[in-house]
Amino acid sequence: MGLVSTVRAGELEPAGYAALLADLKVRVRTSQVRAVRAANTELLALYWSIGRDILTRQEQDGWGAKVVDRLAADLRAAFPDQRGFSRRNLQYMRAFAAAWPEPAFQEAFVHQAGAQLPWRHVTVLLDRLDEPGLRSWYAAAAVEHGWSRNVLEHQIMTGLHARAGAAPSNFATHLLEPDSELAQQLTRDPYVFDHLTLTGRVGERELEQALMDRLQQTLTAFGHGMAFVGRQHRLEVGQETLIVDLLLFSYTQLRFVVVELKMGRFDPAYLGQLGTYVAVVDDQMRDAAQHAPTVGILLCTGGDEHLVRYALGASSSPMAVAGYETLTADQRAGLPDPAQLNAVLEETLSTYQGPATG
Repeated sequence: MGLVSTVRAGELEPAGYAALLADLKVRVRTSQVRAVRAANTELLALYWSIGRDILTRQEQDGWGAKVVDRLAADLRAAFPDQRGFSRRNLQYMRAFAAAWPEPAFQEAFVHQAGAQLPWRHVTVLLDRLDEPGLRSWYAAAAVEHGWSRNVLEHQIMTGLHARAGAAPSNFATHLLEPDSELAQQLTRDPYVFDHLTLTGRVGERELEQALMDRLQQTLTAFGHGMAFVGRQHRLEVGQETLIVDLLLFSYTQLRFVVVELKMGRFDPAYLGQLGTYVAVVDDQMRDAAQHAPTVGILLCTGGDEHLVRYALGASSSPMAVAGYETLTADQRAGLPDPAQLNAVLEETLSTYQGPATG
């Protein structure tokens, strides 16, 4: 007797039916994900092999650049229903093979996580980065954090590889390994809030409000896996009420992150204030059985590096100090108009024959 796919109104659900249905749903979705990944891996292998053959013919047999135009036309004629054989895409394939020669391609895109990168992500790496090590770093980060193509491009343009984990901190002396290294990875220096436009004299409350108005981009700037807990979060201690500028939670590390914003240069007194907030959050909100120790991040617009490190060394709570950057109105005015940018993109996409993945 076969499984009944639906349960009619009034009928009793067979024992164990719900558990079986839930298990089947998981299996189907897992199979779908594997099929997509397998198809993507096959696509990358195809594109790399085409690029390798073009590169080899040009280097060894002296074929000129015109051969790419002819191949593009002939492949489109042979496979009219398959996208991806434009002249531009063939040039990307050639660049792909040149950037990841045989051993590197096998390691990064056949046997490692790089096979999960959509082709459009690969083209961003080729367009934006020349150094092999940096391409591999961003490829691995994009896979690990599930970045969209736009986020990948933004992280490259803002130099995340140089900013990530770069903020001065006292984590190494206040947290045990490997927790101290994990906490360090949460930091950036500087933090880039380029989604903000601030004009004239702006106070800390105005900066907080600007960050909240575009919360999704703000959380992205603080790193992968950050969730928003509260702004101007109140902490009751005896007869006093303490106000935390921003309270975040890293769901990848299961850790509260207390953020204090200061518009001026670094002052050692700021760490005393932040250290108190960290201690209170750690005591009142952290579940010691489940959560990693609470850490604090102080953001200010400048400061002497030696003074920062002395102050961190004298502090009793795990904290980091970092700068931050925003776009001024003049800088924002120098960017392309969004309508003009969309028109250029639409014109490009209308002539681009790249694959549907991405």
